[in-house]
Amino acid sequence: MKKILLCLLALSLVAGFTACAQPLSAGEFIQSDKPRETSPQVDETDHEALVNGNSEFAFDLYQALSQQDGNIFYSPYSISLALAMTYAGARDQTEEQMADTLHFILPQDRLHPAFNSLDLALSQRGQNAEGKDGESFQLNIANAIWGQKDYQFLSSFLDTLAQNYGAGLRLLDFINSPEESRDIINQWVSDQTNEKIQDLIPQGAIDELTRLVLTNAIYFNAAWCYPFDEDKTENGPFYLLNGEEISVPMMKMMKESESLRYAEGEGYQAVELPYDGEELSMVILLPEEGNFEAFEDTLTAEKVKTIINDLEERQVSLSMPKFEFESSFNLKEALAGMGMSDAFSANADFSGMAGNRDLVISDIVHKAFVSVDESGTEAAAAVAVVVGLTSVSPEASVEITIDHPFMFLIRDIETGAILFVGRVMNPNG
Repeated sequence: MKKILLCLLALSLVAGFTACAQPLSAGEFIQSDKPRETSPQVDETDHEALVNGNSEFAFDLYQALSQQDGNIFYSPYSISLALAMTYAGARDQTEEQMADTLHFILPQDRLHPAFNSLDLALSQRGQNAEGKDGESFQLNIANAIWGQKDYQFLSSFLDTLAQNYGAGLRLLDFINSPEESRDIINQWVSDQTNEKIQDLIPQGAIDELTRLVLTNAIYFNAAWCYPFDEDKTENGPFYLLNGEEISVPMMKMMKESESLRYAEGEGYQAVELPYDGEELSMVILLPEEGNFEAFEDTLTAEKVKTIINDLEERQVSLSMPKFEFESSFNLKEALAGMGMSDAFSANADFSGMAGNRDLVISDIVHKAFVSVDESGTEAAAAVAVVVGLTSVSPEASVEITIDHPFMFLIRDIETGAILFVGRVMNPNG
């Protein structure tokens, strides 16, 4: 197995992979002999199966996470990517449970190329678009795997991750330097997310039993296609679920009404806000007052897909709050409850990683950040999977005022891939 820096790949791949241009001093890269496949041959049906499965998982996870109080924000795409890399080493019942939970309906030899193809497609977005606050548009996705030095991983496992995820193995010493290793991984995450995600892996999550950490980081920065007018932003009421009224900065678009894709149905309104370049968008789902819990309880990928398909051009007068917050989750309990319990137990079979059944997922941590203002959206997320040893024509203008709790998602318009999902219960955090 050749020991090389991955610098040449950075010239042609997703911007997120530029991490290899400045290798960490604490470790060396062990790269597969296989380069990343930059032109994977993937059928359209496989693309559709992957995106639909990821969307199913996104809202299954929403139902699990929504049981907690307050605002939530996460990247189902980031989580799916990191777990797909982990899934490459899963076998037998562990593999079956992960496939069922994550809605991976494609066999492994087709799933990973499909992820690669989707990832490469996303890397081409926003070529001439603007970002928030005058910056350039950014959608950067990075993968990395971190292994215990002298621990023998199967070349077939490393080949799969190298060819489909651009992830070379970085060697660290979890046994003798767990905290230093944690700091190195957390710094990589910070670098990939424009410093928005700090201290992803908490103290104690990496210890002398850790053998592998699989990470994904995603950073998004985009300007609105139709920006809001800062001069029109003023404090207005926002009504919490308990009936309390609070004051929040409410934004209004520059034009009194704008042509936006809009839909309404029994108990909800929905509006799509495209980003500059019109390749990605935010879709806001606003349940009517008094209907939030009922709407949320029935929120599924199929329901969201139906709502998006129902969106039609309308003249919309829109007011909505500015907001900024961070969410963090330990996903171990949620994912076990969703069906992949063996992966976290002595029954785990990750023999596709190292040829034995000594490995088990000890932790899955996720953090995400979102900031929405008059100019656009900045969002970032990262996940770490810690693996250790066992011991139309315009109609009349419609008005939508988002002055009570709502959900939102950020999606890629062409593929339908859902990158982020959120819930705003209180814009003030």
